[in-house]
Amino acid sequence: MPSEKTQALIEKGREFIRYDAVDDDEFELTDQQKKLPQPPLTKEKMSQRQIKLPIDFQGLNLKNDIISIIRDRESHRVYTDNEMTLTQLAYLLWATQGIKSIRGNNYATLRTVPSGGARHEFETYLVIRNVEGLSPGMYHYLPLTHQIEFLSKLENMEDQLTEALSEQRWAAKANVVFIWTVIPYRSEWRYTHFAHRIILVDIGYVSQNLYIACESIGLGTCAIGAFDRKKCDSLIGLNTEDEFTILASPVGTVIQSNKDKEQDFYAFLKQEE
Repeated sequence: MPSEKTQALIEKGREFIRYDAVDDDEFELTDQQKKLPQPPLTKEKMSQRQIKLPIDFQGLNLKNDIISIIRDRESHRVYTDNEMTLTQLAYLLWATQGIKSIRGNNYATLRTVPSGGARHEFETYLVIRNVEGLSPGMYHYLPLTHQIEFLSKLENMEDQLTEALSEQRWAAKANVVFIWTVIPYRSEWRYTHFAHRIILVDIGYVSQNLYIACESIGLGTCAIGAFDRKKCDSLIGLNTEDEFTILASPVGTVIQSNKDKEQDFYAFLKQEE
C-alpha cells in the first residue's frame, strides 16, 4: 500500500482529472473575454543564427500505408550511429508542430496537430548530436518560418543529457532529443484554470505525431516522462514560471529488424516471472 503522503498525492491527481467546470457556481471571465491582449502565437527568435529547413519531403523513403504505420509503431531505445539527414529532421518538426495556416488577424495557427482552441502551447527545443550539416548543440524550432536556430553548445553533452533525463543514458545516444516546453498562458488566456488538463491532452497529440512520423521514415523514438524538469529547463535557459519542460523524446536511426538489443531493456521483467 502507498504511504499516506503518496496516497494524498494520488487523490490530488485524480481530482485534477475529474474536475468538471460545470460544477463551479461562479465563473470568472477569461482574459480573452476581458479583451486582454492574447499571448504571441510563438516565441520570437532567440539568436542570430537561423537555418532554413527543407519543406519538400518527396525525397524521403516514406511508408504511406497508414495501417502498417499504426501497427508497427513502437518505442525504440537502441540507436545506431548513422547520421540523420536534415530533411528527416525537418519532416519530424513539420509533422509535430508545422504550421499550415494562420486564422484571422494572427488569432491562431492551424498546425499538423490538434490543440484545444488552437492555442498550441508548446515550443520545441532540440539537443542535436548527429544530424547532417548541423553542429552539435541546443537548437530552437521556429514554426512560422520553418527554421531552426542555434542557441548554444553543450559541454559534455551526453553527461548533461543523461543527468537531465533521470540517468537514462540510452537517450543521450540518440541523434536528436526533442524537448517540448509549455507556455501555459497561451491556453490560460482562453480557458483560465481549465487550461491545464487541455495542455496535457495536447502534448499527447504532439508525441503521437512524432511516433507516427518516425515510423513512416524508419526512425525510432521513445517518449520520456521521467526527467528532471529543473535540469531540462536549465539546459535551455528558461524562466521556469512562464515556460517549462513538459516532455522529452529522443529520436535516432535504428535497425528495424534487430529486436534482440531492444529486448535487453525488458530483461528485468523475465527475471521477475
